[in-house]
Amino acid sequence: MRLTVQVQLLADADQRAALQATLALTNQAANLGSEIAWQRGAFRAYNLQQLAYGQIRALGLSAQLAVRVIKRVADAYKLGRFTKRTFRADAAQPYDDRCLSWQPDQQTVSIWTVAGRLKGIRFAVGEQQRKLLAYRKGESDLVCRNGKLYLYTTCEIPEASAVAPNGFLGVDLGIVNVATTSDGTRYAGKHLNRIRHRNQQLRAKLQHKGTKSAKRLLKQRCRKEARFAADTNHVISKRIVVEAERTGRGIALEDLQGIRGRVRLRKPQRATLHTWSFHQLGSFIGYKALRAGVVVIHVNPAHTSQSCSGCGHVDRANRQDQATFRCRSCGFAGHADWNAARNIAERGDAGWAAANQPHADGRLVARVASR
Repeated sequence: MRLTVQVQLLADADQRAALQATLALTNQAANLGSEIAWQRGAFRAYNLQQLAYGQIRALGLSAQLAVRVIKRVADAYKLGRFTKRTFRADAAQPYDDRCLSWQPDQQTVSIWTVAGRLKGIRFAVGEQQRKLLAYRKGESDLVCRNGKLYLYTTCEIPEASAVAPNGFLGVDLGIVNVATTSDGTRYAGKHLNRIRHRNQQLRAKLQHKGTKSAKRLLKQRCRKEARFAADTNHVISKRIVVEAERTGRGIALEDLQGIRGRVRLRKPQRATLHTWSFHQLGSFIGYKALRAGVVVIHVNPAHTSQSCSGCGHVDRANRQDQATFRCRSCGFAGHADWNAARNIAERGDAGWAAANQPHADGRLVARVASR
């Protein structure tokens, strides 16, 4: 399993100037390489290196960094071959182990710059992320964001062995309550919605104003909201996975692919649906569950909010309002999201049983569905 670890470089003034100058030069070289690739139709790294290596080296880059710039240009065209690629002056630059070395125990790095190789640059990282650096593998990206310098590095984390679950913890994702489990726990309800509503109002005011300063503030708020959403999703996903691991259960989630095209909502609810990353929450649950050895299965979400988790009766009238569920057949009543989560857990049990049916010779098929 691959995870990306972000560390902040605690560079002094001279080191910062050298690193920023290096980013500017590598992006100038990338734009030169892009121009050559576009004019000559040389989109493969090997062909582009034959044409552009000498000119890029003449700008003042080291041999290895020039090769990384050419590979970066080729990769950009691989993603959008028929569109000319351009690079911002502060765009990220990948480094391999020849240009960048890590000393995790001392929390320092050594990196090539236009001012020569800088050694002993300190970096700040959390304790959990520092442990992950022991599994670092591959390239690291140098990034300048809001005047601060970061390194993003890929780590190959070993997966824990999945244990056959003793039932499933159903998780219903929603608008009022971001997540509700089949145990009845609801996450991020009214408090989160107040913050989201306030953010929507501030965003609308800035968009209406339309001045240069308003656009700058709008960009800052966008980044702030993204950080807030990611932090909230991390907290919720961690608690869900910890509870499933503690009780020896798997996690059952709704398969929400294409939900934005399928769901019909009243106008006030549309912004709420489209401004929260439910996919991100699901992916956080997925990778945390892999690390913990917890099975995750995705189930069909059809009618989970209209079906009675007690008797199975399906009727739109069962859900009297957003929060209230009362079965018109058996009289079962409870919070609507909790009822839906119970249905999801039941479908998780059924899906796991179907995926692990024995062969004719008695061998079990050990398959983990849709992790």
